[in-house]
Amino acid sequence: MEPWRPVVRFQFRGDHAVLCVRITNVAAAVTKEARLHLFQAQEWQKLQNHIQDHSCTEKFSKAQLTMTVNHTEQNLTVSQIPYPETWYVFYVDKFTCEENYSESEDIQFEMVLLNPDAEGNPLDHFSAGESGLHEFYFLLVLAYFVTACIYAQSLWQTIKKHGPMHTVLKVLSIALLLQAGSAFANYMHFSSYSKDGIGAPFMGSLAELCDIVSQIQMLYLLLSLCMGWTIGRMKKSHSRPLQWDSTPTSTGIAVVVVVTQSFLLIWEQFEDTNHHSYHSHHSLASGLLIGLRVCLGLSLAAGLYQIITVERSTLKREFYITFAKACILWFLCHPCLATVSVIFREYQREKIITIGVILCQCISMVILYRLFLSHSLYWEVSSLSSVTLPLTVSSGHKNRHRF
Repeated sequence: MEPWRPVVRFQFRGDHAVLCVRITNVAAAVTKEARLHLFQAQEWQKLQNHIQDHSCTEKFSKAQLTMTVNHTEQNLTVSQIPYPETWYVFYVDKFTCEENYSESEDIQFEMVLLNPDAEGNPLDHFSAGESGLHEFYFLLVLAYFVTACIYAQSLWQTIKKHGPMHTVLKVLSIALLLQAGSAFANYMHFSSYSKDGIGAPFMGSLAELCDIVSQIQMLYLLLSLCMGWTIGRMKKSHSRPLQWDSTPTSTGIAVVVVVTQSFLLIWEQFEDTNHHSYHSHHSLASGLLIGLRVCLGLSLAAGLYQIITVERSTLKREFYITFAKACILWFLCHPCLATVSVIFREYQREKIITIGVILCQCISMVILYRLFLSHSLYWEVSSLSSVTLPLTVSSGHKNRHRF
């Protein structure tokens, strides 16, 4: 292992957090004078900023806590923590600070980090930044289940009719199912993690995959609708403002943006291997992804604003405004929450971003469902204008769906 890279990072909290270490080769550990050095993240960063002022030995000597590894199983209590913060754990031995550092003999060890539970016993495997997410995903899965029991049958019947809203509702429903699958996989991962501190890596990866596919599908849906309407208004008469034509321009732009976001999402997963969908935004991929979402949100908002300003019908204008709110909420919730989270402590940021983005995107989906299923708004607008619905390709088709 590299001497300047921490073995593990963990956010301790409370007065009785525990670091438990188990090793198999005690003799080798004693011979190499193996130790574990614990640094608070801020203190370690200060040392890194003045690396030229301290030698290797001096740097590690400034650790807040040190454990000599010389028994098969040892515990170290981390106490008097005023507020939850990140700690770095480094492995150090007598060879670490040598110029030609190399591992003479590997020492296999197992490390368990525990925070105090509600009763003050060190039994909680979750770091301070992850505490509460297990319960959140349980409530989210429960909400999805209850909602499916109430609305799934009627929604399925509507989709089976193959009406003018068929494509929109089908794509939106698949994206929602992927979001629900991601929530369930995350719940299973956290449930396992709460018992052994390891979790189910496959379920964590599956949750991220479902979320990525859902994000891509929603991006293509919203972008296709907006691009179709914006470009379509330049070519169509004012009597058919809601119809979407699959033009090469709109399709090409949508495909390029979707491929770009897909690449950034996958790149982000490789840069941060922790199993959560919304990452710390310290990497280049995360920053570019947030920038792309900001550009998409502002661009689509500007395009819809142009349509709204020239629209004379109150019903149509209301439809466009509601759709614009759903688009802006979907694309800008992540960048806004990532920006707002900066004012909070580090251990609070991940929870704020994760919970906030999931809830905002759920609200955005509800708005879209109500918009495309509303008999009082969208159906009336469509019947008044006598046009087909978005994502219903008009060119080259004689059978057009009308209300």
